[in-house]
Amino acid sequence: MNRLTMAFETARRAGRIALIPYLTVGYPDPAATLDLVPALAAAGADLVELGIPFSDPLADGPTIQRSTAQALRQGVTVRRCLETVQALRQRTAVPLVFLSYYNPIFRFGLERFVAACAEVGVDGLIVADLPPEESADLATALERYGLALITLLAPTSTDERIARAVERARGFIYAVSLTGVTGARDRLPAGIPELVQRIRRHSPLPVAVGFGLSRPEHVAAVAEVADGAIVGSALINAIDRAPRDQIAQAAAAFWRALRAATGRPVHPPGQSRWPEAHKAG
Repeated sequence: MNRLTMAFETARRAGRIALIPYLTVGYPDPAATLDLVPALAAAGADLVELGIPFSDPLADGPTIQRSTAQALRQGVTVRRCLETVQALRQRTAVPLVFLSYYNPIFRFGLERFVAACAEVGVDGLIVADLPPEESADLATALERYGLALITLLAPTSTDERIARAVERARGFIYAVSLTGVTGARDRLPAGIPELVQRIRRHSPLPVAVGFGLSRPEHVAAVAEVADGAIVGSALINAIDRAPRDQIAQAAAAFWRALRAATGRPVHPPGQSRWPEAHKAG
C-alpha cells in the first residue's frame, strides 16, 4: 500500500476525511517550504500538494498566481522543487504530491522528470492542464516508477469524460468544486455532492474536493459527501497575515481549526442539511 492510499485509509478508519493543504514551493521564500510542510503535517495534514511555479497558471486565482510569481522571481525552478522535496524527506514522511502545468514537465523532460520525482520521494502528480486524451505518455511513465497520476474532474465533466479520465487515475480523484479558478470563497457551490456521486459511479478511488474551500464549515460540508478536502488560497492568505518568523506557527494554527471539522457527520436518512446550508452565493 503506497503512502497516498495509506493516508486516505488512515483517515477513513479514524472516521474523518483527509485534509490536504496546497503550498507553492518557494513561497514566501525558498526556505519557507521546508518549515511549512512539517508544521502542517504535525497539525494534521494527511498529505501535501506542492505547486511547481509556472508563469501562466491558468487554473489559479489571484492568491496562487501571486505566490507563483514571487517564487519565480526568487529563482524557484523545477530542479529547485525537486531539491526541496529531497530535503523535506529528511524531515517528514507525509505524502507529497506535485501540482504542475504540463509545460515545465515537458521542458524538463517527461521521463527525466518522473524518474527524478521517484528518486526524491514524490508520491504523485497533478497536471492542471493535461487532458485525459493526451495523458498516456505521462501515465505510463508514472506507472513505471510507481507514482500516481491524480485526475482533475470538474462539474462540466460529462459521464463519458469521467469514465475516460479515471481509467489512468491513481491515488485519488481531484473533484474541482466549481467552473472557475482557485481562490477562497464565502460559500461552496451546491453541485458538489452530485459531482462526487457521478465520479463514484466510475471509480473506487477516494474523491477529494478542492477550489474555493476556506473555512471549517466548508470542510465539514465536504466531509458529508467526499473523502478529502483540499485548501490552498485560504492557507496562503493565513501565511501572508503572519510575520515572517511566525508563518509556520500561523499555518499550523489555521490548519488545526480546519482539521477539527474533518469528522464524518452522522445524519438520520434524508436529514443531511448540505444543500440548504451551502448553496452557492
